[in-house]
Amino acid sequence: MMHKGHSLNRRTFLALSSSAALAACAPLGSEGTAQQPPQTLGAGIWTAGVDLPHAVQEVYPALHAGRIHLVGGILAEAGEVVGATPRHVSWTPGEPGWRDETPLPQALHHPQLISWNSALYTLGGYEIGETFARFWIMQDTVWRLDADAGWVAGQTLPRPSGEAVSAVLGDALHITAGRRPKGDANGRGADHEDADDHFVLASPEGRWETAAPLPTARNSGAAVVLDGQWHVVGGRFVTGGNAVAHEVYDPREDRWRTAAPMPQGQGGLAAGVIAGTLFAFGGEFFSGDGGVYPELWAYAPETDTWSRGPDMRRPRHGHGAVSLDGVIYAIGGALKVGADETSGAVDRFTLP
Repeated sequence: MMHKGHSLNRRTFLALSSSAALAACAPLGSEGTAQQPPQTLGAGIWTAGVDLPHAVQEVYPALHAGRIHLVGGILAEAGEVVGATPRHVSWTPGEPGWRDETPLPQALHHPQLISWNSALYTLGGYEIGETFARFWIMQDTVWRLDADAGWVAGQTLPRPSGEAVSAVLGDALHITAGRRPKGDANGRGADHEDADDHFVLASPEGRWETAAPLPTARNSGAAVVLDGQWHVVGGRFVTGGNAVAHEVYDPREDRWRTAAPMPQGQGGLAAGVIAGTLFAFGGEFFSGDGGVYPELWAYAPETDTWSRGPDMRRPRHGHGAVSLDGVIYAIGGALKVGADETSGAVDRFTLP
């Protein structure tokens, strides 16, 4: 955690991010959105879940060994960022609350968290420097949770990575999108650019290899694996604006294809899968006074179409999602744009 003297308010937080200061809302019907208006999905309901023990945003929770795990993220108090955290908590349905687990060796925000090869991994993320002028020190670090030794160093990423998406396809670990340093500088949002790199690790002892690059470089998107294919949806651009892009990777052919774009560009969103349907929800925009998206969108792969579902119970951005036993859990995030109202909220989305 940062020292109290280094707290950061919403306005400064947005300015330091560079992309946030430029990004704009992409409302329905604007350039780059889907040409056909989406249908309305009547099914589905949001209910309250078991909230986190701490308020945190910019997280990527993961399902591992039957438990939902959450590691790292940004901490905020009274609308001000006070630092990143190494805290690690987990929960499984039926338990009254989340339990503390072995914390990370370093405090990170935006670390990718994923279960692979019977172990829990973090990939990349950001450290915060001694001052908030270096809030975005992007990492190439990989940590693996060992049952006996705790978190141990894994195979370092080929380059620093932040705000990416990751997946397990077959036996291999994949990571793409996000941000990367565009030069030697690394510490401010202005030092970074959108990434299209796609890296694959076939075994924990192996080397990262390259695969087909993501067609639309972007950060802060969401991704799911559906029928063995990797869907990457939404996100935002460092140069400004949210993305409607929806691209699908087939690992058998090492090839991406373009699918129906999201009806609305949403950056900082989350996604999950129930009953063969992709659900994407939440995120933020920065035009005007800024705000968060309440919308939930459902994608049907058999028809390549989107429809609108019920709005989030507690709309937010910087949250994560995990699908477990027919339920999508929306975890953490912030109820207002930037650092305002960082939350420990957990809500459940189910179909009838």
